[in-house]
Amino acid sequence: MSCKCSDENSNSEILQQKTQQHPCYSAGAHRRYARMHIPVAPACNISCNYCNRKFDCVNESRPGVTSEILSPEAAKEKFLMVKEKIENVTVVGIAGPGDALANWPAVRKSIALIKAVSPETTFCLSTNGLMLPEYAEEIVSSGVRHVTVTVNCLEPEIGAKIYKSVTYQGETYSGETGARLLIGNQLAGVEYLAKQGVLVKINIVMIKGINDQHIPLIVKKVKELGAFITNIMPLIPAPGSVFETYSQTSMKDINEMRNLCQLDIQQMRHCQQCRADAIGLLKEDRSTEFRTCQSEVGSEVNELVPETKLFKIAVTSKHGKLVDLHFGHATEFLIFEGDGSVFKQTEVRKSAKYCLGMEECDEEMARRKMIIQAIADCDAVLTMRIGYNAQAMLKEHGIDSIEYCYTVESGLKFAVEQLTLKKVI
Repeated sequence: MSCKCSDENSNSEILQQKTQQHPCYSAGAHRRYARMHIPVAPACNISCNYCNRKFDCVNESRPGVTSEILSPEAAKEKFLMVKEKIENVTVVGIAGPGDALANWPAVRKSIALIKAVSPETTFCLSTNGLMLPEYAEEIVSSGVRHVTVTVNCLEPEIGAKIYKSVTYQGETYSGETGARLLIGNQLAGVEYLAKQGVLVKINIVMIKGINDQHIPLIVKKVKELGAFITNIMPLIPAPGSVFETYSQTSMKDINEMRNLCQLDIQQMRHCQQCRADAIGLLKEDRSTEFRTCQSEVGSEVNELVPETKLFKIAVTSKHGKLVDLHFGHATEFLIFEGDGSVFKQTEVRKSAKYCLGMEECDEEMARRKMIIQAIADCDAVLTMRIGYNAQAMLKEHGIDSIEYCYTVESGLKFAVEQLTLKKVI
């Protein structure tokens, strides 16, 4: 006869081992173990004011975006391809680009298919928590023991400032009504999962002037409900979102809040706010190596752009093939001119690095202005990543910044679509 106590101890040991190899749940794991996000969840059931869902920004380097959407079958095949080349992939996560539970049938099937070929893999998912009362039991029965829930507030009046709308069971709610529904479902779901032995991580987006003073109360509440860890993250103002003009939350403010909340519960301090198709170590995203298809963005560019319109775009690239260089690290810009479908590289412009890690001073600001003046005749900068302050400075000089991380050729077409959509919208 088997001993139930022994089984429980064994399961606890296995979960502890898996957690120690989970880069998002263990600070010591993120340098050794890799994760793979499978983008099988495109739909979302809430509208956040820090997201832009007017059009598909599928190649931006921030949460909720991806270069492709995969079927469960394609996700399994891609997993096998990645696992063959990156042996230290221990975790498969579902982090969008929408909400995992708004796409539960596809998520559930993806987990089952990958588990069948790799039973040792750890699975986790991220959700806004709206559908947790419906699917929490299935999450547990599917073997998922790591779930991240984004909880940005406890008070409906605060939630009304963060969420534009909430769609639940076929009805759409706005304002405090929608926020109250969302918060209630989140808290009930967190409590249920924690009681079932699931390690719940709580993500909190810190928005200055809206929920920042409220965050310690959120942390205390989720600890009471059994949360394992909290992850306080900076707001990244997405172009086209309601919060587009908000300042990105500084890491100084984030770390001060983490230090305060550390007194109640452990804090995640190594989050990279990853894409929905991220692959590899947290600080070494290798997703561009495993693209199974090119994005179809840009397919309607020629219908939107007048034939006589020519675009000039500055590109940051390490070797001229991929958009794989941070704007602040570039020492030269590749200048391309074209009509939206055909582009030609016309020159290479040398530049000082925008980011030197120096304090803001008159000399530093003058140097940065000279860098921007060097590309002042360009419509946009196409770059893998760019900081908020640099983005704002470019905007002041009439230059759009567009984040992308695949080939230069497809990136140029994507850039033109974004420039055109901004004019249309």
